[in-house]
Amino acid sequence: MPAASSQPRRPRSGNRRDEAARLAVLHAADDLLVEHGFGALTVEAIARRAGVAKQTIYRWWPSKVEILLDTLIEDSDKRLPVPTEQPTAESIRGYLRAFARFLTRDPAGKVLLALMAEAQHHPDTAKRFHQRYLGPRRGLERDMLARGTDAGEVSPELGPDATLDALVGPIVYCALTGSSVPRGLVDTLVENLLRPRAD
Repeated sequence: MPAASSQPRRPRSGNRRDEAARLAVLHAADDLLVEHGFGALTVEAIARRAGVAKQTIYRWWPSKVEILLDTLIEDSDKRLPVPTEQPTAESIRGYLRAFARFLTRDPAGKVLLALMAEAQHHPDTAKRFHQRYLGPRRGLERDMLARGTDAGEVSPELGPDATLDALVGPIVYCALTGSSVPRGLVDTLVENLLRPRAD
């Protein structure tokens, strides 16, 4: 076995991965999920599409769920970053619009929806999904909302988690049911949840 590097590694990641092969596996998993759905997705099919040995994949990832989580994390970081600048109602509105596009138009959004659905039936998937994706992203979103509130840019009446659930919940529901996100939904959510009218 090679000597451990000073860089922390994800548990059970196996030997050091060739970057081109790693990306090929992630892209193959993404494409096959969109083409055939979660149930028909297998490590064998991913290996064939990526042009790598099945044993190589199992050295790097313990399951197809972990492959999809890696795909989702990388794609979300690139295409759906949580705003890090001083948040305003408009930048939060822009983030929610981007989230709606991600879920309904981006192949990576299909990965997110598939993992959400799978997490309802498999506790281990739910645990890993929360540990690796939902928890860290919710932390960033909560911080975005808190900074906007502290700066007086938004003033939600609900607590941070309830506000975030109320903002993203209707968008996720539309995507999960195959509906388009209605025009004006994000505007209504932002106006009603982040800019409450004074009595």
